[in-house]
Formats: sequence, structure tokens, C-alpha cells
Amino acid sequence: MTPASDRICFVGVDWATRAHEVCALDGSGRLLGRREFPNTPEGLEAMLSWMVDRAAGDPTALAVAIERPDGLVVEALLDRRIAVWTINPKQLDRFRDRFSPAGAKDDRRDARVLADALRTDGHAFRRVAADPPPIVALRGLIREDDALRIEETALSNRLRELLGRYHPRLLGLAADRVDPLLWDLWELAPTPARAAAVSRAAVAAALRRHRIRRLDTEAVMQALTGPAPRVAEPTIAASERAVGRLLPRLRLAHAQRQECGHRIDEVLKELEAPLGGVGGQHSDAAVLRSLPGVGRAVLARVLTEGAEAIRRRDLTRLRALGGSAPVTQRSGKTCHVLMRRACSRSLRYAYYHWARTAVQNDERSKEHYAALRARGQSHGRALRGVVDRLLVVAVAMLRSGSLYDEGLRPARGSAAAGGGSSRRPRGEGAAAPSPAA
Repeated sequence: MTPASDRICFVGVDWATRAHEVCALDGSGRLLGRREFPNTPEGLEAMLSWMVDRAAGDPTALAVAIERPDGLVVEALLDRRIAVWTINPKQLDRFRDRFSPAGAKDDRRDARVLADALRTDGHAFRRVAADPPPIVALRGLIREDDALRIEETALSNRLRELLGRYHPRLLGLAADRVDPLLWDLWELAPTPARAAAVSRAAVAAALRRHRIRRLDTEAVMQALTGPAPRVAEPTIAASERAVGRLLPRLRLAHAQRQECGHRIDEVLKELEAPLGGVGGQHSDAAVLRSLPGVGRAVLARVLTEGAEAIRRRDLTRLRALGGSAPVTQRSGKTCHVLMRRACSRSLRYAYYHWARTAVQNDERSKEHYAALRARGQSHGRALRGVVDRLLVVAVAMLRSGSLYDEGLRPARGSAAAGGGSSRRPRGEGAAAPSPAA
């Protein structure tokens, strides 16, 4: 959707934490005014009134350009029924060269560039649409969960580092993840010297409490009571005190993340409810959940990061947003196919784990992955090929409103025959993308 021809005022907003620079142009590019507004409730209200005044009192005649698609400014504009278009910072940098080829930059100029770019090239930008309340709530929960995961992982790594200084046998019982069992075992035996006093009943109770089957009571007792390394007493005392201070914070972060996960499940359950009540049409969330490899984390990120593309059933945008679509650079006889770096990292993370889980649990995806690997593609490129094929299926299902049915997919072998490029993108890695990136 492009700015309509009847809009008489184009506004650029260069937002900031302290103040916002605003510039207004008419349809011919003539300056209607520019001002700086403080980032306060009063300043925001004054900015909205100033914009409407520049459009002769008609909010529908306004078209606003801004770099970010969310935030307080965008929410206020949408609440006033003012049309908002988002411009990628890289695009803004290119348009800035029209005003200053030397590379000069300041906030006032950026506001002017935003307004003029929307006036002349509005078709190249994306209009911001207000998401439904459940999607907004889910997006906030996902961001909170990401922050808690980073904090929990950092604290867990710090705990392992401290235990490695003086209690390595206890550390050898830990799983390769955040492990609450490790915390309970430390409370039973905070030092190697006190491990001999731990009872088998207490260890067995801890294993039952955490439903651990990879270890038994005898294995834990042998690890706790085995020969301990010789460590200076001051080192043991200092490390024990440090673990004692760290563990409550780790338990709190873990509990908060579990609570956040329960709230995410509640919102997803609401989104997965049939449209129109019992027996109604399948919702988008229910359709996506039925696909192989889609769990809570993947579904939540796809619904939030790809909300607009899902509403429009836009396969091309879904591929680009998550980085599964490669970038082709062609000039003369030269052609390079590269991995797409400019994408949503959260959605790339979701796509990676979607494909990884599908390969483990879905025979069609496993065969497709094996065929791509046999053609010389790396692990990462093959997984992007798998999720690319799943996105095609997902969009077809969304358009028809039907759930996933294995029997409706093409015969085995035909999916792998046409999926993915045989050219390996230059500079791509096979490692999983970092969730915190």
C-alpha cells in the first residue's frame, strides 16, 4: 500500500530517547515546517497536534515516515488514525545521499530525508498496521523471555565456572543446559568435604523431584564421595560464598522464565481457538501449529515477527524476513548467491529450530535435508532449504484455512528434487545462529 495521492502532508520523524525531530513537506516537496519535540507525554501530544495543523486539521491527509515500526510514537500515531510507513535505516542511509553526497548527517536532516523519501518513493516502503492485542501481548512476552533466557544462561555459566574451581565432581553431574538438579545437589553438598554427610534418601528425593532418569542414586553418591582435588581452603570458602549469593538469583530468573512460558502458552491457546467459536474456521495459529517441527517458541516468533506477512499470505516476505531466501548479486558474467544477512534475527533463530526439529521428526523433511546435503550444501544451507519448503506449505495452508495433512503432500522424492539451489552461498556457516544475537 502506497501513500495515497490525496495526502497533502508528508512528515518525517527522527525519533530519539530525549527528543524527536519532525519535518513536514507538502506534495511538491515544499517545507511546511520543522520542530523538535521532547520525548514526554506533553511533547508527544504537542507533536501530534502540530502534525494535524500542518495537514489543515485533517489526520487522514497525513503520511508519516519513521525508522521503527513500533514504540510509543508509532502507537500514538496509529491511535490517531494517522497513516505510518516504516523505512529501514539502510534505506534511509541511501536516501540521505540525495541531500548530502559527502555523508553529512544530523537529526534535522534525517527528518527531512524521511519525509521526502516517503513523498517520492512511498511504494518502496511498508505501511505499519496495528496488530491485534494478543499479538502485541505475545510480542512483549517473547522479548521478556529472550531477556530472561540471556540472564539465566549467563548466571548458569557463572555457576559452572565457580564449581569448576573447587567442586568439579559435582559439575560432572550437570546436564548440558540450565540444570535445577545441580542447584539442589550443591545445597546438599556445597563443598567436597561435606559431601560424605549426604544421605542416599536426600539424593533419591532430588532425582524424583526433577524426574531425572539419566542418573541413579548410586551414580550420584559415587560422584559426590569420590576423591576430591586438592584446593586451598580460602579458594573453597570464597567460591562457596559466591555460589551462595548467585544461586538465589539463578532460581529467580528460572522461575520468572517458567512463568513467562506459561503466559506465552495462554496467549497461544487464545490465538489457536477456532474463529467464530467451537466448530469455526481454523485460526492462523492453529494452522501453523499443525505443521511438523512447530512448537511454542517457533510459533510465537513466527506469529509476532511475521504478523503482517501472515495476514497478507505473503510467502516472499516470510522468506526474506527469516533469511531463508538467498541474495543474488549478478553483474555481467558474474553471479553470486549469498546468505541473506539483513533479516529478523529472532525469526532466523525460529526458522533454524523449526527446520532442525522437522528433520528429526518428519520423514519428508528428513529426506529433503538428506538430498540437499548429498548435493554438497552445508548443514545451515540445507536447513534453510527445508524451512523454505515448509513455508510454501504453510502459506498454502493459510490461504485455504486447512490443517496440515501428510497425505496431501507430493510423493516422496519430488520435494527434494526441486528444493534449494545447488550453488553453495559464499561465506555461509553451518553453525546454529545465536539466540541472543
